Amino acid sequence: MMGMLLVRGYVHSEVLADHRVRPDAAADRVPQEILDGGPVVDTRGGQATSIDVPDHRIVLTFDDGPDPRWTPQVLDVLAKHHAHAVFFITGTMASRYPDLVRRMVEEGHEIGLHTFNHPDLSYQSTKRIDWELTQNQLALAGAAGIRTSLFRPPYSATASALDNNTWPVTQYVGSRGYLTVLTGDDSEDWRRPGVAEIIRNSTPADGEGAIVLMHDSGGDRSQTVRALDTYLPRLARQGYTFENLTEALEAPSAHTRVSGLELWKGRAWTALVTAADDLTGILVVGLAVIGVLVFARFGLMLLLSAVHTRRTRRPDFAWGPDAPVTEPVSVLVPAYNEAKCIESTVRSLVKSDHPVEVLVVDDGSSDGTARIVEDLCLPGVRVVRQLNAGKPAALNRGIANARHDLIVMMDGDTVFEPSTVRELVQPFADPRVGAVAGNAKVGNKDTLIGAWQHIEYVMGFNLDRRMYDVLRCMPTIPGAVGAFRRGALDRVGGMSDDTLAEDTDITMALHRDGWKVVYAEKARAWTEAPESVQQLWSQRYRWCYGTMQAIWKHRRALVEGGPSGRFGRVGLPLVSLFMVVAPLLAPLIDLFLIYGLLFGPTGKTIAAWFGVLAIQAVCAAYAFVLDKEKLTPLISLPLQQLLYRQLMYIVLLQSWITALTGGRLRWQKLRRMGQVAAPPGEEARTAVEEGAAR
Repeated sequence: MMGMLLVRGYVHSEVLADHRVRPDAAADRVPQEILDGGPVVDTRGGQATSIDVPDHRIVLTFDDGPDPRWTPQVLDVLAKHHAHAVFFITGTMASRYPDLVRRMVEEGHEIGLHTFNHPDLSYQSTKRIDWELTQNQLALAGAAGIRTSLFRPPYSATASALDNNTWPVTQYVGSRGYLTVLTGDDSEDWRRPGVAEIIRNSTPADGEGAIVLMHDSGGDRSQTVRALDTYLPRLARQGYTFENLTEALEAPSAHTRVSGLELWKGRAWTALVTAADDLTGILVVGLAVIGVLVFARFGLMLLLSAVHTRRTRRPDFAWGPDAPVTEPVSVLVPAYNEAKCIESTVRSLVKSDHPVEVLVVDDGSSDGTARIVEDLCLPGVRVVRQLNAGKPAALNRGIANARHDLIVMMDGDTVFEPSTVRELVQPFADPRVGAVAGNAKVGNKDTLIGAWQHIEYVMGFNLDRRMYDVLRCMPTIPGAVGAFRRGALDRVGGMSDDTLAEDTDITMALHRDGWKVVYAEKARAWTEAPESVQQLWSQRYRWCYGTMQAIWKHRRALVEGGPSGRFGRVGLPLVSLFMVVAPLLAPLIDLFLIYGLLFGPTGKTIAAWFGVLAIQAVCAAYAFVLDKEKLTPLISLPLQQLLYRQLMYIVLLQSWITALTGGRLRWQKLRRMGQVAAPPGEEARTAVEEGAAR
């Protein structure tokens, strides 16, 4: 993509462009016969001669094209009056509009070179001059299958305007086999002085021959087109003919057909430019889409999070008529090789201020996870063993063995606060609620990767959940902290192993069955985030791919009626746009950032990037304030946007590739370090109590 952007920038004079124009200089090294001579200068063969156009012959010349708007109109007027002209094309425009160059040649007009990027050649080295000519010829070969021997320098005027800076360029270009065509009469149409003035400037005196300068590109050329339609018949009545340069000079054609490798190189170049322009157009549309999605998501998150917060934090707020919920709860802990974490997890549950039974479902662990739990001999804690069958099977086994109708599910590397279970089940006071998402927080946020994930959890996950709660389309109950009504689970068939995101799958199934899914912000759980890039990659790859699987599995909701249809036409599009499409297109922001920094407009690019970053910072700060978190980690937000986000892009891209190629991703177990032993504040409190006891 960056390569295509560079090609596009090159043919739009953004890359390698040089807009300097040298002021006039002395002309003492320019031969006097050239200064006093005609507009055609021939320095081929080491000799310098000038040529005049014969009387009553006008060579119309048009610079800087072809232009998709004005060149066709100029060609139409020329065809209408049976006139020929010479078009001095730039390589940038010829590369972009080869069909117009082809039309010029087919209609009998002559083509001359006007360089590729339109620089003042008096500033350029001979190597750059050769490059400009070669690239200009390449574009001409690709567009019309010809070469030309005519050349007009950018910013040139009459022969009398040649000076000590421009004359060496004229000599060098002649040594490369080109005939330099300057101006006899300048219409000054670029000033847009009016139709009458353009005609006056373009009319030779006393029947003399002339080379007339006009433009078919570079701005509004409507006056040029109107003037041309009057000028051609008027001067034709005065006996003038309008011919190509070689026709007027009765010389061989300036065009030479190209073939073989040169022709195919030219065609390949114009095809590449077309592809680059088309791709860039698509990228710009994609950038606009991602801009709309990003700002829409930020706007919705800020607005709807405020609505959710106001609603749930009112003094008289109650989840439902049966509040508070005091019935006992079954907590399921699926565990596979969680020896380093399981004791902390179970002990945090035993400290719960809500009546619970704890079921640790050992899914064929080989590190003694089940034995560790059994040796603790904690009241209300049971161990259920099974052969390794995966997390969904472990959860279903736990559901079958649970004694209570309210079921909390958590990961084996997570610790709860004493109030977490109580806060998590309060929404079940509303009989329409089938599941509750808790507030998952990063426990090991002291490292840079941990801090970045902490920002992501607080801002992305929790603001998102508030937004989705208000919109009634919560996409995921986090595996680290979620609660379910047994009846709701039974109605949708329990946990499924159809996808790698069983938490997203079950949540979507509940929505389609008509259950409400809500967010309980006070139900905090502290989980161990991946410590290494490899572990983070594995986790997010599974999440991304599993989410895609779940969206695809529930795609029929788009066309169904009832609650399923509502979720399908509200929830699925939002999840697809915000969680799949937007992250996939988001790298365009960074792509255009790099391009803008290198080739401009640098100031606007930097301002735009920091503007987006500022909006993200506002959203993040708002989320941190809502969660009563310190704002210190937000210092690393710019670095997160530059580094961490790129990793997430690549993970999502890999997930897309896996999905599109029909690959099957296996469950990937993360290696736990056991660094989250208790909720923040609980560790310090425990240490004080143990010290007092000693």
